[in-house]
Amino acid sequence: MKNKLIIFFSLLVSITAISQENNQSFSLEDAINFALENNRTAKNAGRDIEAAKKQKWETTATGLPQLNATVDYQNWLKQQVSLADFDGDGTNEAFAFGLKHSLDASATLSQLLFDGSYIVGLQSAKVYLEISKHAKIKTDLEVRKAVVNAYGNVLLTEESVAILERNKITLQKNLDEITQIYENGLEEEESVEQLKITLSSINSNLNNSIRLKKVAYQMLNINLGIDIESKTVLTDNLETLAAKNMDLSFINNPFSVENTIDYKIAKNDKTSKELLLKLEKAKNLPTLSTFLSGGYIAYSDDFDLFQNKTKYYGYGLFGVNLSVPIFSSGGTKAKTQRARINFEKAKDDLTETEQRLKLEIASAKSDYQFAIEEYSNKKENLNLAERIEKKNQTKFFEGIASSFDLRQAQTQLYTAQQEFLQAMLNVINNKVALETITNQED
Repeated sequence: MKNKLIIFFSLLVSITAISQENNQSFSLEDAINFALENNRTAKNAGRDIEAAKKQKWETTATGLPQLNATVDYQNWLKQQVSLADFDGDGTNEAFAFGLKHSLDASATLSQLLFDGSYIVGLQSAKVYLEISKHAKIKTDLEVRKAVVNAYGNVLLTEESVAILERNKITLQKNLDEITQIYENGLEEEESVEQLKITLSSINSNLNNSIRLKKVAYQMLNINLGIDIESKTVLTDNLETLAAKNMDLSFINNPFSVENTIDYKIAKNDKTSKELLLKLEKAKNLPTLSTFLSGGYIAYSDDFDLFQNKTKYYGYGLFGVNLSVPIFSSGGTKAKTQRARINFEKAKDDLTETEQRLKLEIASAKSDYQFAIEEYSNKKENLNLAERIEKKNQTKFFEGIASSFDLRQAQTQLYTAQQEFLQAMLNVINNKVALETITNQED
């Protein structure tokens, strides 16, 4: 019996440990940090930076010394012959040059001395790495925004379900009481029907909110980079987060458009288009390279090339190669002109981005300030709606107010409850929207 109890408690502890391991708890800050490391889009953006670093070295390596080795073995299955008149009598005789087997082992060292395209390529590789880094920052900001929005939506649905369940309990109690009064002949049937209509609406909204809660958790899990069905527990609450994110002084920060990530990305695009223009121009310049080659070659009528008696003959070669573009039927000129057009477009795009960002920042500031103002307004409206509903409920059971008056007060309360929840969420979402546009992470 003692052994059975030990086994039972051991299994219980194991099951509890597994359950705790499967349930992951997150504050909002924990969720953001977790997503920046595990979100699949964020991870791929990090891989893009590593790929850009490799490409930068790949481009650099093309201008460094290159060493290649080759081994060439040939076996004439049937040797090629030539004809010659050795005796001068007009009769040609067939003969073969060379031996049946040959083996040639050589190595070539080459070095690029000058190439305008290579110089531009080095600059482009550096810009490409910078583009990848800025893309990573942009991705992280968007992931952060998505996590905040998803986290807030989960809290909103949680609060909605809790409020609707409390409303349902209160309504069911009221319906039970008014039904009993009606059965005793002291109330009209319409009063019962009015409460049934309200209760039916509450049940419908509650069921919908429960479904939305599941979807909201799944959306959060996707943004976190974990399995969609994982059990996630949130440790923050909506009202605390809303209060934490109310900061009117943040609106007065002197945000600089040049510091936003969208502006930097547009500037990268302009720089890359300028380098492409330089590249097309550089193709009109000559290229200069040098090489040093050497090796050993052996011949034999039999396949004995690897025996000690086989004689190998050494050779060496040094050379310089100069390539000068002369005429391309206007193709190079057309490419240069097209690159110039794209560069001009990129300059206008940068100006357009700057103007657009100024407008977006101003709009985000306004939305955030309005969200804070609406929070105070909706909170006050909720307090008023609660008092009105409570008074009408008292009046209704005292026979002073009608069932229509009570239903109207209840509907007004339920609307005020949802509006206050949405107002809290708007504060959080509009704050992170302003932070994302202005490239503010704290």
